Amino acid sequence: MKLVCALALTALCQVAALQPVPRSSAKSAALGLRGGGILGDVWTGYNSALSDSPILTKAATSLVGFSAGDVLAQTCVQKSDDGFDLKRLVQMGSFGFLLHGTTGHYFYGFLDSVMPGKSPADVIAKVAIDQILWAPIFGIMFFTYLGATSGQGPSEIAAKIKADLVAAVTGSWTVWPIAHAINFSLIPTEQRLLYINSIQIFYNIFLSIIGSR
Repeated sequence: MKLVCALALTALCQVAALQPVPRSSAKSAALGLRGGGILGDVWTGYNSALSDSPILTKAATSLVGFSAGDVLAQTCVQKSDDGFDLKRLVQMGSFGFLLHGTTGHYFYGFLDSVMPGKSPADVIAKVAIDQILWAPIFGIMFFTYLGATSGQGPSEIAAKIKADLVAAVTGSWTVWPIAHAINFSLIPTEQRLLYINSIQIFYNIFLSIIGSR
């Protein structure tokens, strides 16, 4: 039941995060959407789940983000004559749930613990660490997981990593430096995965395509 609630809340929160905030709602947004009607209730529920079960809630957030990205990739970008690939959707969603959400919880928590400041120097350092160190590690995890869940052996997975890791990392550099500059300077630590996955819904279209080719 907790998982179902977390999935529903994170889906609604990610939709809300992608909506423009009207001027009249700016005060409510600044106050964490308190008293903001339905969105305020959803936001309160999400933060309650985040407080009670942070890893589960962040994993559910990533499940929604990666699943939505793959659905968009398959239905809007990579339309196939063979129809919708459910196995691929399960792979992407489960990667978000099992690896992206959990590793993101620990990685960004660690990064904020050793560099808690939000000065320009701190933000630049965090972005550099994320994109120079974490992006390749993330890419290796991603291709290894997709390969393993597709029944590929070590040699096939290694070949995939060799062929596509550079493209994945350089693709990351076109999106995430600016996104993370905002992330590390404005977003609270506990909300980082929600912010990342709201953007990653669209970035995951790229990941889904490169992962399946």
